[in-house]
Amino acid sequence: MTLTAPTSVTARSLAPDLARGVMLLLIALAHAPAFVSDGNIGPAALNTAAKFIKSLLADNQARDMFAFLFGYGLGQLAHRQQARGSDWISIRKLMRRRAWWLIAIGFTHSVLLVPLDIIAVYGMILLVLAPLVRARDSVLLWTGLLSLIPATLLLAWQSVQAQAGPVTMAQFMEPTFGAHVVASIPTWPVETAISTIMVVPGMLLGIWAARRRILDEPERHAPLLARVTVIFIAIAVIGRLPAALLAAGAWTNTSVTVGWSVAIAHDLTGYAGGIGLAAAIGLVAIKVRGGRVTTALAALGQRSMTFYLFQSVVWVTLFYPFTLGLSDNMSFALTFGLAIGVWLVSILLAEGMRVAGYRGPAEVLLRRLSYRSRPRSSRTVA
Repeated sequence: MTLTAPTSVTARSLAPDLARGVMLLLIALAHAPAFVSDGNIGPAALNTAAKFIKSLLADNQARDMFAFLFGYGLGQLAHRQQARGSDWISIRKLMRRRAWWLIAIGFTHSVLLVPLDIIAVYGMILLVLAPLVRARDSVLLWTGLLSLIPATLLLAWQSVQAQAGPVTMAQFMEPTFGAHVVASIPTWPVETAISTIMVVPGMLLGIWAARRRILDEPERHAPLLARVTVIFIAIAVIGRLPAALLAAGAWTNTSVTVGWSVAIAHDLTGYAGGIGLAAAIGLVAIKVRGGRVTTALAALGQRSMTFYLFQSVVWVTLFYPFTLGLSDNMSFALTFGLAIGVWLVSILLAEGMRVAGYRGPAEVLLRRLSYRSRPRSSRTVA
């Protein structure tokens, strides 16, 4: 059986695209402050508030939401191909081609732009775990649950290191673009492999949710979405609050045991928070269909890879020594304003592309590389 063309824009589900649009804001909030040299310059009160919000909402939660939505997209892809008559061998080949090209795009992104890549991570995990897309529900859920152990420990290890003293990207910035490229290559394999483990739990739960079309048909699953929203977000707030207060300087810790406990609670409940936020957006999607803001935000979600890369272009342009070199001159709080501004500009650009009938260039590239034949419609996405 041959593969069919990707889904048309008009046939896409609203809630997943809305969630991806919101997700890009959380990613910007998580990444932008990482490029400043000193997080304490500027107004102390604003910096404190920004650090608290970043830890509570973005750190190790934006990525978990991203992973859940990536898994959900894989589930959608498999369902669509099967519904159109494609056999599993063809679907698996499609996923593997997609995986290799995601790895290539992610490697290029990490080396040429910033080493804060998630694209290659998804390619790596898809290459290894593609068979799980059609695994039994019990296999998905048990694998996801067991993977929480190494994933959380790795995240907590990173968080404990950050408690001792925040490490910023500014410490590793090279003076020239050539040196930046050369320095990025050796660290890429290890960073990608570690990050791959971290996204497994969210991705597998996303596949499980896609099988039930929970975000595709939010009206039918409204009670479940409401329960997940309330319970998961409550768990995330409770589990992440101590670390957020610690990051903001509201309390200090000298105990290794307490430090690890706070880190584990923060990072483990980040998975709940990311999924809870996706569920909350599913509920919102029931009420807001057809509005101008909704349409623009969904347009951003449909082009999430393009504007994820766009964010990295902005960070390189503003912060690196071989460009504007503002890492020493920007406060932590100001990077928050910058992140919000970049997100708002992304919404405007995405809406302009939607009106003009253009897909995101990254999405178009991945689609053409992944499918053997070019789709008949130019307004389709993978």
